[in-house]
Amino acid sequence: MGIPGNSSGITLSVVIPAYNYAAVLPRAVESVLAQTESADSVELLVVDDGSTDDTAAVLEQLQTRYPGRFRALRKNNGGASSARNLGIREAAGHYLLFLDADDELAPGALQALTEHLAAHPHTRLVIGGHIGVSPDGKRREHLPESLPEDPVQRLRAYLLDKRLALSNGACVMHREVFKRGDYPEQFRSAEDIPVFAQAVANYPCSLIAQPLALVHKHDDSLRHQFSHAKAGGLALVDEVFSPRRLDQRFQGLKPEFYVQRSLSLFRSAYLASDVDAAKHYFSAAFRCDWRVVLKGSYMRKAVRLWLGMGV
Repeated sequence: MGIPGNSSGITLSVVIPAYNYAAVLPRAVESVLAQTESADSVELLVVDDGSTDDTAAVLEQLQTRYPGRFRALRKNNGGASSARNLGIREAAGHYLLFLDADDELAPGALQALTEHLAAHPHTRLVIGGHIGVSPDGKRREHLPESLPEDPVQRLRAYLLDKRLALSNGACVMHREVFKRGDYPEQFRSAEDIPVFAQAVANYPCSLIAQPLALVHKHDDSLRHQFSHAKAGGLALVDEVFSPRRLDQRFQGLKPEFYVQRSLSLFRSAYLASDVDAAKHYFSAAFRCDWRVVLKGSYMRKAVRLWLGMGV
């Protein structure tokens, strides 16, 4: 993807991809606008990914209420990746923050980010914290604790050890990161993993130890969640470790990630009562590394399946 120049003075672009979240979209938009009134170096773009609900009308109302305060773009439905990629092409800022339409920017986030970017001009990925909000309103704060200096160890901490948590809305990436590859549009689930992986592996990173976003959890059905994950399947592994994203230094982590992805899909298929898919993914993990039989919780589920005991 070509990287456009920036002569507008915009440092940070906040991009909100929106698809059928008309009911909560004003919350996301206003959480940003509340912090941009005096911030000339920050812009807001909302990308309507072909919504079929009242999103278009809601955006029109918001633009009437806040004239000139943000841009709204509409495209045919193509998934979150395609909406984010359009945001990358249209954004004027050097840095981009992608905020999901059902989440919120935490109060004070933009000021904290502006100060952090001024103090760390060489950073290409800023990793912040977030507050998880459950359906019953309970909140739990998640803050980044450490950042390995070695790029391979950083990638391991993110992909395999889960010690480095990256969340949309709580991370900021320099547009230089997308020279290696943008969001893969063939995936409707976990599509951010290849981009986050290439960012932590190849570019200077920094931490900001405060919440940047409020991430709202949903009670989506297990079958609905798994349908998107199953569609991408194990092809995600090849996308993450594509040579344009991760060079030879990082390829030694690929087998471990393949096993981890297989087991994750196995667990999701098991919970969604998709027996054939569950057997397929457990077998894929076993063929790559027989030691998966030592993982008690997975093995117990597998035994139930092969003995025909159901899920």
